[in-house]
Amino acid sequence: MAFNMKQHVNTGVSRKVAGAGRFPAVAVRAVAAQAPPAAVAETKQAYGVFRLSYDTQNEDPSLTRSWKKTIKVAVTGASGNISNHLLFMLASGEVYGKDQPIALQLLGSERSKEALEGVAMELEDSLYPLLREVSIGTDPYEVFGDADWALMIGAKPRGPGMERADLLQQNGEIFQVQGRALNESASRNCKVIVVGNPCNTNALIAMENAPNIPRKNFHALTRLDENRAKCQLALKSGKFYTSISRVAIWGNHSTTQVPDYINARIGGIPATDVIRDMKWFREEFTPKVALRGGALIKKWGRSSAASTAVSVADAIRSLVTPTPPGDCFSTGVISDGNQYGVREGLIFSFPCRSKGDGDYEICDDFIVDEWLRNKIRATEDELQKEKECVSHLIGMMGGSCSLRGVEDTTVPGEN
Repeated sequence: MAFNMKQHVNTGVSRKVAGAGRFPAVAVRAVAAQAPPAAVAETKQAYGVFRLSYDTQNEDPSLTRSWKKTIKVAVTGASGNISNHLLFMLASGEVYGKDQPIALQLLGSERSKEALEGVAMELEDSLYPLLREVSIGTDPYEVFGDADWALMIGAKPRGPGMERADLLQQNGEIFQVQGRALNESASRNCKVIVVGNPCNTNALIAMENAPNIPRKNFHALTRLDENRAKCQLALKSGKFYTSISRVAIWGNHSTTQVPDYINARIGGIPATDVIRDMKWFREEFTPKVALRGGALIKKWGRSSAASTAVSVADAIRSLVTPTPPGDCFSTGVISDGNQYGVREGLIFSFPCRSKGDGDYEICDDFIVDEWLRNKIRATEDELQKEKECVSHLIGMMGGSCSLRGVEDTTVPGEN
């Protein structure tokens, strides 16, 4: 695209095509009218709905009086299947709140640029009043500009015969670049949720390459694992999932993950007092959670994009709404200073709670028995090995990769 212009009329939406910067970018903005229709009449057909705009001053004050300051949310992999579900939840107000205007900043590739324009068109056609802006581009340094949240969904898919070590290397290079872009361009208090796999170590790479953003602000998505664990406890107990609480996922988003039944509650009662079947807990519960994605693919031939998108929304809501007393949520965060003896410097999933201000603390009241401790140690060891495989991407000297030729622990149904 060789254009470099921004045009407005007094109804509709607007489009800007910018050729400056590292790569071309396209922005779709909802802005106040600044020029009469005659100024762009001759280009109306060329730009269609993207080049129109509306005057925000004409909106009913009763609609906007209670609105907060607009937040900027950057999303990578924005034309993919997960984003296709997530973006509309974000724009609707389901996630950040019905009084929270949002600007979406969508990152794609040169190959997906037209698909991004299609995504923006669908968002505009959905008429979400809280959606104040949609911008799309291929340069993370531009797309991450002043972002309050970065949802890092995009990642390179696993190819045939590719080992986990290879996937770590190839995605690690992507997250090194994106981490540096966050460091330079995003808000200094940007909250980052990494979905692209291997998400724990990808989050670690992004974090180590973004020293201007607090380490505590980086998350790896393990909420889908938590949701799946709650589902299995509900199915086994015959109780509805709303009665399930204090379900934690420890460690890595892989088959070494540890769904915690010891501290789980069903209707406020320890799960082990409701489901009196320790053999099921120790031999079936974890595989049912870890292998759920593979079982889903066998049923209908698709990966779990929709439930992943829902879990991203749940993860955000857990940070922007207070955690119910006595409950927790699972998220992969930096292990520095944790109370459970997990070595520092890893992105490790812990039970956490929040006051609803975007921050969190690791829960300090979970019981860890010998069985749970051994499981935690195994997933911790795997994360340490992953860290050593990407040592050259995080400024750590002397690391070597020992994951080649070992059993694949990728969660089935995910790349």
